[in-house]
Amino acid sequence: MNKTVKKLDNNVVKALTEACELSKPNVEGFEWLTHSANYANFPSSLLVTCVFDSEQSLQDAITSNQSVELSKLIQKRLLKAGVLLKDVRRHVLFDTEQACQLEHGGDWKRRLSVN
Repeated sequence: MNKTVKKLDNNVVKALTEACELSKPNVEGFEWLTHSANYANFPSSLLVTCVFDSEQSLQDAITSNQSVELSKLIQKRLLKAGVLLKDVRRHVLFDTEQACQLEHGGDWKRRLSVN
């Protein structure tokens, strides 16, 4: 990773950490998030995965529009860091600990590499 890419990644991590920490106390069942990107095709390749504890918590967040608010917060924090996402719905995904446990035995590295 060259210096420019490293700085960009650090800014993305900082923005996403802020969004995560602001959301955890306000979005029931939301636990953490992670991201992946191919910086040769950035920001188009940026994917943010928001992880909830259970399918029920995720469905509740979708029903109450908290998932939309979480996506908007991520988009705002990234914009503040200089990263413009044209359509946040293409970049923010939702998943659950419960689904990872059932489908990949709790192996998040393997689960995320499939996406």
